[in-house]
Amino acid sequence: MAVVRSSGIAFLLLTTFAATCQTAVQPGSMKKVAEVDPRFLSYNVETVEVTGGRFWKPYSAKAETPAETANTNAPVGIDPSMFQYRAPIDLSQAKLRRLASALAPAYMRVSGTWRNSSFFQNTDDPAPKTPPTGYQAVLTRAQWKGVVDFSHAAGAELVTSVATSAGTRDASGAWTPAEAAGFFEYTKSVGGHIAATEFMNEPTYASIGGAPAGYSGADFGRDVKAFRSFLKKASPGTLLLGPGSIGEGVVMAGGATAGGPKLSPTTPEMLQATGPIFDAFSYHFYSDASQRCTRMMGLKFVNTPETAMTAAWFDRNMQGFNHYAADRDKYLPGKQMWLTETSEAACGGDPFAAQFVDVFRFMDQLGSLSAKGVRSVMVNTLASSDYGLLDEETYAPRPDFWAAVLWKRTMDVRVLDPGVSLTGKARVYAACERDHKGGVTLLVINFDNSAEQALTLPVAGERYTLSSSELTSKQTMLNGTELVAGGDGSLPAMAGAKVAAGKVNFAPLTVSFVTLPGAKNSACQ
Repeated sequence: MAVVRSSGIAFLLLTTFAATCQTAVQPGSMKKVAEVDPRFLSYNVETVEVTGGRFWKPYSAKAETPAETANTNAPVGIDPSMFQYRAPIDLSQAKLRRLASALAPAYMRVSGTWRNSSFFQNTDDPAPKTPPTGYQAVLTRAQWKGVVDFSHAAGAELVTSVATSAGTRDASGAWTPAEAAGFFEYTKSVGGHIAATEFMNEPTYASIGGAPAGYSGADFGRDVKAFRSFLKKASPGTLLLGPGSIGEGVVMAGGATAGGPKLSPTTPEMLQATGPIFDAFSYHFYSDASQRCTRMMGLKFVNTPETAMTAAWFDRNMQGFNHYAADRDKYLPGKQMWLTETSEAACGGDPFAAQFVDVFRFMDQLGSLSAKGVRSVMVNTLASSDYGLLDEETYAPRPDFWAAVLWKRTMDVRVLDPGVSLTGKARVYAACERDHKGGVTLLVINFDNSAEQALTLPVAGERYTLSSSELTSKQTMLNGTELVAGGDGSLPAMAGAKVAAGKVNFAPLTVSFVTLPGAKNSACQ
């Protein structure tokens, strides 16, 4: 047994001592409990990344130039010091495209709070220095064509929303489709396809998104009805997702409920006004507010890498789901649920969002939501701020990226009941094995820092175990070998290690995918 001690945490690299729990698995008889989209695991590229502008400042932010500081296109009512200017992202970069392709098939959602007030300039002119009245930013044709081209290259379908700020509204304050019409027309003209769209980003915080003062559920209902009428003519194959709510059902981990922006209108208020107008129910979820937001609101920040390794932290995800599932059941019964924006913490994430410790939460989120049939989970972001799957400066993959790649390679859309549960700090999920008829994949998450777990398997297979030298490292190892992408974005060989039928041990602080191609599960044919 090799043991590495770092930051007071004992990490076991080899699994040679007795497990605390041993459970027999019957992969051939596991029942199908749900089916998800082939693009279940997806990602966001924020509109502000595409246009350039002020997005959440990394904790290791570089100093800004006066010109960058002068840029003010940031959400209403939030301290501008929370943000840092970024030039428009170059979506033509071969390295970025190659890394994103490793997550195909996926949805690429280009939205965010900044989309609410971004004007689509439907000409080939460069962006003006000052946006039109009623907007805070300009999205050019060239920038949007870059998005379309990237989506094709990366095997991603587009998801978005439209501008809803003052510039889109008539004298009565009602939303009009004039600006959106050019956006949809141009997308089609350059070979793009918008698979799904929300009306606006996070209407439960309408004031932050630039909606008119006092924007109500009734206002939202009026506007969404106008948008749906427009959408079904302009792009009849596009799904209308909504309402895209956030902030309900889960309070901050520290128990604080005051000090933040006012939540208005509420989801029930909006859905009472719209009626069953949406093709699917969408919501956003973050486990908490990050250090940036809690400090801005004068609240004590309580989350640490240690709290991030607890069942209570993981279970916040299901608290959010259960809250919004109840709204779905009441107002949109039978409709699919889509989680169109999520990550470790809102406002750019905490520092540990980019570290190995977040892999445990991330995989538990995917496992639990897939078992509930959530259609798609869109991570925020692909490559920006601390919660990006990739480092925004170098595009170096972070630990969550490597876990996402393994999910894509091993987990099919058919979700199974594993039929077993592990004691203590460990969880098991199951799905059909991707690209193997009758095969089954197990996801085993052992977040205990000292106790092993074990499963007894009736057939042989392969295991892919992710670990790190320490939880707060950005290093990720697969079966003991560090994963590093090439300078061109190429991925290393990510082969599994063979496991025989019988007892298989899972070391503390590891996440493992175990593929069982010989399971002969009838639900997986």
